[in-house]
Amino acid sequence: MPTPRTIVLIGAFDTKGTDYAYLRKCIRSRGHHTLTIDTSVLTTTDRFVVDVSASDVAAAGGRVLADLRTVGDRGEAMKVMAAGAAVVAARLFGEGRFHGILGMGGTGGTSVISAAMRALPLGVPKICVSTAASGDTSAFVGLRDVVLTPSIVDVAGVNSISRGVYARAAGAICGMVETDVETGVDERPVVAASMFGNTTTCVDACVDALDKTGYEVLVFHATGTGGRTMESLVDEGLVEAVLDITTTEWADTLCGGIFDAGEERLSAPGRRGIPHLIVPGCVDMANFGAPGTVPERYRSGDRVLYEWNPAVTLLRTSIDENRRMARAFAGHANAATGPVAFLLPLRGVSILDGDGERFCDREADQAFFDSLREHLNPDIPVHELDNNINDLEFSDRAVELMLQLIDMKDR
Repeated sequence: MPTPRTIVLIGAFDTKGTDYAYLRKCIRSRGHHTLTIDTSVLTTTDRFVVDVSASDVAAAGGRVLADLRTVGDRGEAMKVMAAGAAVVAARLFGEGRFHGILGMGGTGGTSVISAAMRALPLGVPKICVSTAASGDTSAFVGLRDVVLTPSIVDVAGVNSISRGVYARAAGAICGMVETDVETGVDERPVVAASMFGNTTTCVDACVDALDKTGYEVLVFHATGTGGRTMESLVDEGLVEAVLDITTTEWADTLCGGIFDAGEERLSAPGRRGIPHLIVPGCVDMANFGAPGTVPERYRSGDRVLYEWNPAVTLLRTSIDENRRMARAFAGHANAATGPVAFLLPLRGVSILDGDGERFCDREADQAFFDSLREHLNPDIPVHELDNNINDLEFSDRAVELMLQLIDMKDR
């Protein structure tokens, strides 16, 4: 038998007490314990003993539960309970009270439950059975490893469909907490790197070289969420240096693309004061969905579009957009408190920007390079190579500069 673990059950027990009672039974049948957090606003459950009451959750969110009931504003109540649930979950986990967390709900319940889950570290098992587990779930998942399971039917009683969904969700969380992850295997210093399909050759070569030099490299796909996740790990102090080969998310920020990581992208390494090598990888392209999703303003005139695959259409960035991106890059680098440098590939910032390729536009590239130098503090190094970003000479130089920046930090 596996070692008994404690699993948090979090949700609105007033309306979903029957569902949670069944879930609790499934978990306990596997030999594990439960710790219950009630996020109800209306009444309390009589199905089982609640460990953390809704009143406690509301208080952690800065309000009195009775006041929320009196006012009757559901939206406000959800905000308070979400804030309180996050505080309670983080506190209980910090006290070593549980090993995994499971919740169930509709859109409102999912927002409260997922707030608690996002307050927990990566690696803590988190499952939410939700009616909203489809489409854009970024508001619920955020930058954490939250697993969303479609409820199929509403979370409104145990029936022939929900019984199987709940039992398997219970089995999944039990399996997750029963799994011991090997620790202390790789204790090398960590370098984070950003990658895209158009820079894979470069990043793969960098990863191989840094691995041989004694570094563990975490690679993040530059899809908006990837960049934000990388920067969140930097802010949490889990990364020693950043090899930012693929900064394309800034193109989506400026052009309204689907891989927008926000205007804070490139700022975390500077805040933490860690080494940061910045390359304008794939800033030649902004990403949209299928061709029909590209905004009308980009479908006319001389704008170049390329259907990368049926779900992704690329827009070649313009001279003006490259100038604006460079100003943003310079602003973040100027504010950095640690070693920072730039490496520029003069023969193309992506595969598609290679000589003679579809996005090859040296005037647009040069606009980025010139604007960067114009707005960058003169003491920040800018290195140039007469190579494409995916040439071996370029990846070799990137690793060399990354190690130099790390050495500067370590002095």
